[in-house]
Amino acid sequence: MCAVVGVFNVKNASKVAYYALFAMQHRGQEATGISSSDGVNMWTKKRRGLVTDVFSDEENFTYLKGSTAVGHNRYSTAGSDSIADAQPITAKYKLGEIAVVHNGNLINKDEVRQKLINEGAIFQSYMDTENLIHLIARSQKDSLEDRIIEALEDIKGAYCFIIQSRKKMFAIRDRYGVRPLSLGKFKNGGYIVASETCAFDLVGAEFVRDVKPGEMLVFEKEQEPRSIQLYPSDPRPCAFEYIYFARPDSIIDGKTVYAKRLEMGRMLARENPVDADIVLPVPDSGVAAALGYAQESGIPFENAIVRNHYVGRTFIEPIQEMRDLKVRLKLSPIKKVIEGKRVVIIDDSLVRGTTSKQIVKMLKEAGATQVHMKLASPPIKHPCRYGIDTPSYEELISANMSEEEICETIGADSLSFLSIEGLKKSLGEDRNYSLVSFDGNYFIA
Repeated sequence: MCAVVGVFNVKNASKVAYYALFAMQHRGQEATGISSSDGVNMWTKKRRGLVTDVFSDEENFTYLKGSTAVGHNRYSTAGSDSIADAQPITAKYKLGEIAVVHNGNLINKDEVRQKLINEGAIFQSYMDTENLIHLIARSQKDSLEDRIIEALEDIKGAYCFIIQSRKKMFAIRDRYGVRPLSLGKFKNGGYIVASETCAFDLVGAEFVRDVKPGEMLVFEKEQEPRSIQLYPSDPRPCAFEYIYFARPDSIIDGKTVYAKRLEMGRMLARENPVDADIVLPVPDSGVAAALGYAQESGIPFENAIVRNHYVGRTFIEPIQEMRDLKVRLKLSPIKKVIEGKRVVIIDDSLVRGTTSKQIVKMLKEAGATQVHMKLASPPIKHPCRYGIDTPSYEELISANMSEEEICETIGADSLSFLSIEGLKKSLGEDRNYSLVSFDGNYFIA
């Protein structure tokens, strides 16, 4: 999970990309970067850190000139935590210069990389994204567009690519549309492509439509974006985008994230009722589901856990020890509300169990007489190969313990999950979804 943005034919494009990345900071906190072009030259700045830290000096935007820009917020699913693995990835090749940003994960990255190395390619990073750069550079096609199309034939996985040359921009979504990508337009006629529509709201762009699964959009000066359907569309958007990743004000594939989270909470209450005094959310991603649970169950909703917003999201921290510390730094209970109460605590998901165990302990120390943990998603039993940081079965508590064992481990009085069928009904049964974390159906092979 990363954030990508592309801005085309817009004055001060790098500044627009900066604000879009700021709106999507929740999708990656390890590194950020922007490449820009004025039609003749390209410039790039990238570094580890948050968007506001990396681009804190106004001189950055004087340096990043031009009306086209691509940007990226990094959350490592492939590669390592180093500046060499920050994006955009840039290169000079026979036809000029390109910059590439990528959200997703290429499942055949190792085979493709080894083949390229055997043929003499020299890699500068450990990122799967770099494979695409080499494939484009080695193609013998006459145009960048044809080189991109040929390169995509060699890669498999869940991906959204935005590729910038000196004069053009290309936005590509894999045939399943696992990761989100949307198109927006400015009043002056310029365009923006971004992982989430919340970026459009901040920069004043109007949502046009989602990029279709299997589609490539080609942006050229003084023209409307040209659409090429590269592959048959077989939509399977990632359910986890609605459960956890996306901002609640974003619209993904026509569905408002906040509304879907409310419905997950309602469905959770129907499937898993409990006799309790108050419903509490784990802030912030559990808030909408907790509201839905309270509305459906009739149990009063209370916002009695305070989050320190200057501490990042624990799930996307790459090191376990840092996750443990940040749970304690991040959440604080309001004891007067909790004391003497039977509490239902709603979270979006249970991955490793670190946060849940700390929260249950915290609530009981605050005086809760009972703590019932309810999860607004099914048990996560399988690693995701398509862009989520769950690389092994050993890290997933639901892959190694029964619900009863998890309940005992985290110290709750009861524990229950939303069923897979309940999740499908909450999201809407008008399409299929990527549910690999829950059902182990690795449909991209």
